[in-house]
Amino acid sequence: MTSVLEPGLYIVATPIGNLGDLSPRAAEILLNADVVAVEDSRVTAGLFRHLGSKRPMTPYHDHNAEAVRPGLVARMATQAVALVSDAGTPLISDPGYKLVRDARAAGHAVVTIPGPCAGIAALTLAGLPTDRFLFMGFLPSKQQARAEAIAEVAGVRATLVFYESGPRLSAALAALAEGLGDREAAVAREITKKFEECVTGTLTELSARYAEGGPKGEIVVVVAPPGEAAPASAEDADAALAEALTRLPVSKAAGEVAKRLGLDRKALYARAMEMKSGGE
Repeated sequence: MTSVLEPGLYIVATPIGNLGDLSPRAAEILLNADVVAVEDSRVTAGLFRHLGSKRPMTPYHDHNAEAVRPGLVARMATQAVALVSDAGTPLISDPGYKLVRDARAAGHAVVTIPGPCAGIAALTLAGLPTDRFLFMGFLPSKQQARAEAIAEVAGVRATLVFYESGPRLSAALAALAEGLGDREAAVAREITKKFEECVTGTLTELSARYAEGGPKGEIVVVVAPPGEAAPASAEDADAALAEALTRLPVSKAAGEVAKRLGLDRKALYARAMEMKSGGE
């Protein structure tokens, strides 16, 4: 298929394993782009072999992005530049957003061609809540930095999604169990490939399972949100009311505390009146 693409930047999602997942639209863009910015030309060359064609490629990755980006942006004025990663959706856990930012600043068109994403695919396999989730990418490799990153999201009421590698999986699961408690979780790997699997269990169970070393392949760890918080105590309510009464009328103080702590507004109003009259 041959068509002339308008100049600009085309963000193209590519398969994370099964080449059959490349969409017809993605194939059309790749086969007609003037140049394809790639993470690793050897990987993308395999995709072009699958398509039975070749296109000019230029490396664009962490180590050369600052030097290469201005030239790519300049080419977008007259050429169609496609951006791909080694697998999945570009910009997810990679620095491609800077190319999008600079393309927009230069006034060039930016078009996305959606498709596979390992993090989203793992969410569909894990059997954990998907109404709210937080993508965390790769955890830091150093122990203290990793623990700090986990502590930052320990209270977030959302499913957490991490990317991980086999050699680091055991340490990451142990750190997650220590920092988050024994939550339900899933380890998904080789998604869309022949040996795809998604192992579920608690973080402690999964940490023990992979203690001797992680499996090969790209890995996604999905962790359930924290359990429901314990209901506020009478002491919590009194403390919150006392603070609110220093700046709000009784009615508004009761309403604010009721909303924040999930307690009955009428009962809080009565208690606030009692506190206000000195009957503490």
